[in-house]
Amino acid sequence: MPHSMLIHEVNTNRRAVAFTFDDGPHPVYTPQLLEIFRESGGKATFYVIGEHLERYEEMARRCVEEGHELGNHTYTHPYLSKLGAEECRLELVRTEERIEALTGRNPATFRPPYLDFDETAASLTKERGYAVIGAVNMGAEDWRQPGVEHILQATRSTVRSGSILIFHDGYGAREQTVEAVRILAAELSAQGYELVTVSELLASQAVAGERSR
Repeated sequence: MPHSMLIHEVNTNRRAVAFTFDDGPHPVYTPQLLEIFRESGGKATFYVIGEHLERYEEMARRCVEEGHELGNHTYTHPYLSKLGAEECRLELVRTEERIEALTGRNPATFRPPYLDFDETAASLTKERGYAVIGAVNMGAEDWRQPGVEHILQATRSTVRSGSILIFHDGYGAREQTVEAVRILAAELSAQGYELVTVSELLASQAVAGERSR
């Protein structure tokens, strides 16, 4: 099944977690998140939508310049299972090309909108070499603005070494998300967690695997 391809966490000996943000970049909320990670010394992964990337390219450039990772989140945020193979391919490729033009390299990871992922999408992402990323704290549902305390409680219970955490900086008011992330980043840093990109977390899995042999 395609959903078995989704990586929600990484088996690693490293005390690290990956914060991820979907649907940006956004001219108001993305800069606030960048400030949080400057203060914490951590890095994050931003799953950008191609049409937003074109509109706010300078914002995306700031993410890259500050050491964060851009991941592919399609061009228009569709349900991939409702698209034909060529439409699905274009959703990936158009955003991929925008990210490559900005960073000089292809994005390494992909998150399907709504985590909607079928055999066609699975085949295309495998063909293009993507790691397909989910998250452990889906119950936080920050996208529906359930309150800062709900986001915090639903996330704290999922955190351990190797966790991938999902939040949103695009599509709607994200003040609750920003405040929750501000609290979580400080808490986790104080607990000795490194805040790293998804690619860095995935690389730590490979290292751990080598050490265990």
